Amino acid sequence: MALNVLGGELQSCSFDPLTGWFRDGCCNTDSGDHGVHTVCAVMTAEFLEFSKAAGNDLSTPQTAIGFEGLKPGDQWCLCASRWTEALEAKVAPKVVLEATHARTLEWANLEDLEAHRHTA
Repeated sequence: MALNVLGGELQSCSFDPLTGWFRDGCCNTDSGDHGVHTVCAVMTAEFLEFSKAAGNDLSTPQTAIGFEGLKPGDQWCLCASRWTEALEAKVAPKVVLEATHARTLEWANLEDLEAHRHTA
């Protein structure tokens, strides 16, 4: 059983759009996930612009691979390092802690994640 950053069972992040390293809706990871896609984040326009400028355009549809592009409000499994870069740039999106994999704590501290907690 995978754990979240709070020590509980990892919850799903999003099925629409379908996210996750394994495209199973969860921010699970394994040794092949070099990007460490473990942060369940709620997209904002500000973050999407930041990510695009950093070389990872998440908002433009790529129909050839079935990716519709993300919009503000979508939940997505982000790379832990990109989330910490966004934190440093003061554009970090909110985080669903229950759906954020415990491995994220190798990249970010729990206090920062809790400060950006998404509340439904």
